[in-house]
Amino acid sequence: MRKWRLRRGITALALALLALPAVPGTALAEPTYPFRDPHLPVNARIDDLLGRLTQDEKISWLHQYQPAIPRLGIGLFKTGTEALHGVAWSTDIDNNGAVVKARGTTFPQPVGMASTWNTDLIRQVGSAVGDEARGYHAQNPRVWGLNLWAPVVNLLRDPRWGRNEEGYSEDPLLTAEISTAYGSGMTGGDPNHLKSAPTLKHYLAYNNEVRRDVTSSNVPPRVLNEYDRAAFEPAIAADAATGMMAAYNLVNGRPATVDPDLATVVRDWTDQPLMNVTDAWAPNNLVGSQGYYPTQAEGNAAIIKAGLNSFITDDTNAQPTITAIKQALAFGLLSEADIDARIREILSV
Repeated sequence: MRKWRLRRGITALALALLALPAVPGTALAEPTYPFRDPHLPVNARIDDLLGRLTQDEKISWLHQYQPAIPRLGIGLFKTGTEALHGVAWSTDIDNNGAVVKARGTTFPQPVGMASTWNTDLIRQVGSAVGDEARGYHAQNPRVWGLNLWAPVVNLLRDPRWGRNEEGYSEDPLLTAEISTAYGSGMTGGDPNHLKSAPTLKHYLAYNNEVRRDVTSSNVPPRVLNEYDRAAFEPAIAADAATGMMAAYNLVNGRPATVDPDLATVVRDWTDQPLMNVTDAWAPNNLVGSQGYYPTQAEGNAAIIKAGLNSFITDDTNAQPTITAIKQALAFGLLSEADIDARIREILSV
């Protein structure tokens, strides 16, 4: 598994860095830096790149839109392309974050895919989605990222939830099997190349839309472990997903956006690095609707310490996130080592 990880990380880093001339507005640096050497171990390459980044550059990469660093020949990277049952839509940083809809293949809704009970078929569907994501990315990498937000693994425990068509089943075993198959197809199953990087949604116990940011799913330990977590673990353990998206709701009174599971329990399911993301605008809820922290600096510090790598908030405007994280550093709520840990995970994926 360690060799698998090194090959995957080396390939992903090489693809990200060597494909950059196609990105508008960036200049390709001479490939003399150690982080560009595909023959070096991935950790050595990441060490080298981290050592070349300024603190401001590292912090800027914690937002969804990770800016280009022309002096190193690194282009913009965006987390998140919706791909629930086909590549669906993304957003355009060059048009104020406007939604751009895909015109690719639309497969049946997830609840329909799960009704096939056919993991081989769903793996083929996932592979086709990964292929199309690659095609869109080749056309415009500033819009179509390869970090895909799918599949939805939330269990359909309540028929009144308005988004039951997005999930697979009320059963954790069936949900786990189908989501693992779909994710495996999207990754490509090749230890040397990730076709795309799927992100499981939404951790954890997320099943209501009305006041979803202020309601708490109160889950006893047995249900937590035998039901909710049981649906998420298999895809991560099988390396069929490269991270989690935190849910909007609270779990047992704590916002899922700062659930320490994402730094501990979830990462223990695999020896691969994970890149976890918030849901849209969820960081702001910690101070706003949820009132869980008095300041955004405290909220953002808690998000980073809880094991999340990418702040999906304020559309294309990264400045509020950057400002709050810098304040957290100044107040001693975070260390640069905390920042480095999250950036290392991003680069490893």
